[in-house]
Amino acid sequence: MTKMTQDDLNNLLWDAANSARGTVDSSIFKDYALVFLFYKYMSDIHKAEVQKLEDRYGDDKERIEMRLKNARFIMPEGASFYDIYAQQSADNIGEIINIALRSIEDTNPILKDIFTVDFNSQAVLGQTSQRNKMIRNLINDFNKVDLTEVGDDILGNAYMYLIEKFGSDAGKKGGEFFTPHVLAQLLAQLAEPKEGDRICDPACGSGGLLLMAGEEIEKTGSQNYALYGQEKTGTTYNLARMNMFLHGKDSARIEWGDTLNTPLLRDEDGLMKFDVVVANPPFSLDKWGEPGLENDKYNRFWRGMPPASKGDYAFICHMIETAKVKEGRVAVFVPHGVLFRGSSEGRIRESLIKENLLDAVIGLPAGLFQTTGIPVAILIFDRTREQGGANENRKDVLFIDASKEFVSGKNQNTLSDEHIAKIVDTYKNRREIEKYSHIATFDEIKENDFNLNIPRYVDTFEDEEEVDLIKVKADIAKTEAELAEVQEKMKKYLEELGV
Repeated sequence: MTKMTQDDLNNLLWDAANSARGTVDSSIFKDYALVFLFYKYMSDIHKAEVQKLEDRYGDDKERIEMRLKNARFIMPEGASFYDIYAQQSADNIGEIINIALRSIEDTNPILKDIFTVDFNSQAVLGQTSQRNKMIRNLINDFNKVDLTEVGDDILGNAYMYLIEKFGSDAGKKGGEFFTPHVLAQLLAQLAEPKEGDRICDPACGSGGLLLMAGEEIEKTGSQNYALYGQEKTGTTYNLARMNMFLHGKDSARIEWGDTLNTPLLRDEDGLMKFDVVVANPPFSLDKWGEPGLENDKYNRFWRGMPPASKGDYAFICHMIETAKVKEGRVAVFVPHGVLFRGSSEGRIRESLIKENLLDAVIGLPAGLFQTTGIPVAILIFDRTREQGGANENRKDVLFIDASKEFVSGKNQNTLSDEHIAKIVDTYKNRREIEKYSHIATFDEIKENDFNLNIPRYVDTFEDEEEVDLIKVKADIAKTEAELAEVQEKMKKYLEELGV
């Protein structure tokens, strides 16, 4: 096939994924479609490598096998997509695929337990005939795509495109693991990662936000950075692993587990420390903490215990405690309640402000996420503002109200490149723009009882045009006279008609 553009590949893969739908809910089917894309990618890369070695070494199979063992991954004999394609008519095709995927995992330690879906599951995919039809549709549609014809970036972008499409299509079920591309782009730019940074997302989902943060560094021409993440949901965790692999980030460390109750990114000193911590954690997570976290051995909640029914500040406190002292930066999406709710959350918020950690509060439009229509905000904490840090003399907080500037969509709103650029420029240059941004002093925030509700600091009220009451009164009198005249004419017409 000829070289494909990004749009060509996106559309082809979406059509392929779409053709087999209807058997299962899209929030479940996404796992099968994305696994198949990953599987086909590995198979195509292996097939191309074999062909290249055969062209070079001819029938010298020993030398070819030796070279293949040094490849990025090993494809066991009989386990590639093309071996499956040749057996697609078999009644037990689902079982055959499962065996092939398990053998790939067993042969490649980096891919251990990455294929969590069961292609032979009657409970999920239905009876044999229905299940086999869906699988054969997948096989034949993905057979149309030669993934050696596209680069890693294009393929990785297509993978992210499918994740986004499934997130949008599946609503809340599919959107739980996905941060829309434009929002990941915005948060990554605001986090300002730099060469040599260790970047962490403690609620990494499918890994898009981590990858976007890395891309900010790659724009400078450097590949010198490290990615770390943790994800609670097993299938989503494996999506993140596949996503890293597709983007060539094999060294990324992604852990599977509950970050708040069992943080797994640790070293000999306890919790690992990072230069940049970014996240889009679940909003107001209920029952987030296990009993005993009041005595958390990592001392993350020393400012106070967040309420059991809302885990927002639990994630925030975790992120701040894992950012490097006097160096680290934190950027996180939050619901607006985080800005003003009282009780323990109010006390934690006040402590963070008094510690001079809060750098900016950015309000975004409603309807940007698939999972919720509410407006959200971004909080940026900067540990360089601590005593002894590079920005210890910065005592103010920048408020940005970007809630009114967006591209309206039928089902979901979005931000244009211009909207993103304006937010980022306003933040990086700490600009004050009328009805858009304001730099608030500590005393201002204290006077507001440490309430961070954005309208308290950014006045977006638009003056209404002055109404000429005398003219309005005259217009009403004129309208009433005209109405009386029309009514009189109607009366005469009706009398003429004998009504």
